[in-house]
Amino acid sequence: MNIGIDIDDTISETYATLLEYAQKYTIEELKRSPIIKSFNTEDHLYIENMHNWNENETARFWKKYYEEIIKKVNIKTFAANIIKELKESGDKIFLITARWNLKDNNIEQITKDWLKENNVKYDKLIINAKEKLKFVKENNIEIFIDDSCRNCKDIEYNSNAKVFIMDTRVNQNLEDEKIKRVYSWPHLYKEIKKLKEEN
Repeated sequence: MNIGIDIDDTISETYATLLEYAQKYTIEELKRSPIIKSFNTEDHLYIENMHNWNENETARFWKKYYEEIIKKVNIKTFAANIIKELKESGDKIFLITARWNLKDNNIEQITKDWLKENNVKYDKLIINAKEKLKFVKENNIEIFIDDSCRNCKDIEYNSNAKVFIMDTRVNQNLEDEKIKRVYSWPHLYKEIKKLKEEN
């Protein structure tokens, strides 16, 4: 099967690292309280909403810390092993990420280096995928995994892919019986095996 997988907060623990940097930035550079406000989100624009940054403050944060965050994020437990098992069983792995290149860096190469360091096997890496539905259709993705409510709903209702949402703090507001919530890579692997048995 063709399996499309997001990277941040699906394969990696990006939220934890991002939050620490956002807190540091808010306290040390913006000289403001780091108290996080409650909010609902449909996509990945949560860090600025949480800290109530304006557009300029958000741009400065990404320019200063984006590359460092991408390099430092940890991989989710069992993710590399399970992706390897999927590949060895004949599945094709497409990593589809909204990560984007900034003017002064090469996020694609940093991402490739991180994937290699963490032993994540894949067939194709697609970066700057703001509208993931396009890439799901182009690559005949049959199973799609992401942590973004917006991406999951877009793909569930506009493609033939079976969609799984990786549970995170910021996607709790998604309640959709068509989209299966998974809480770990072993849970996801169990659901993928079950799906294969049914087909």
